[in-house]
Amino acid sequence: MRTDNEALVACLGDPQRAVAAYQELLRRGADALDAIRAGLADERAAVREGCCRLLDHLVDTDSMGRLITMADDPDAEVRIAAFHALACDRCKDDACAPGAGLVLAPALRHLADDPDPRVRARAAELVGKFVHTDARAAEALAAARAGDPSAAVRKKAGWYAPGGPIHRRTAPRTPGRPVAGTG
Repeated sequence: MRTDNEALVACLGDPQRAVAAYQELLRRGADALDAIRAGLADERAAVREGCCRLLDHLVDTDSMGRLITMADDPDAEVRIAAFHALACDRCKDDACAPGAGLVLAPALRHLADDPDPRVRARAAELVGKFVHTDARAAEALAAARAGDPSAAVRKKAGWYAPGGPIHRRTAPRTPGRPVAGTG
């Protein structure tokens, strides 16, 4: 059996081999990035999703544009993985975290009208990253909180919308002003 990076990426589409292939590609890290980026164009949605999930951990500035493109993939699972990777800062340093100019427009569009409520919920997380710096984000989250057909999306949007718990927790602090509830 082949174990080169391209073969491992192809295994992401095989339910019996996907977990081992994912773990090995993650272990290989930057050495596997070219194959992972190429996998974003695979005809199988499971491969594209796996590549998005890998890029959540291995993303670099060269991969960001491709990951943003995956937010418009025809498969909902791929869009979910792409939005998670774009919103999650845990594995990214400031150098490759996407700015509003790159990701806010697609996130706003999907929050407003993606047919899958799970995608809209992930888009809400990404829009929420910009709620303190862009009025469009605050307006979109308030609209989703008030009117999304999915209770789960309304709840998640409410967390990030002005007045919500995540909004309050992530609010920029004014020097010398105590954090709410501590003073």
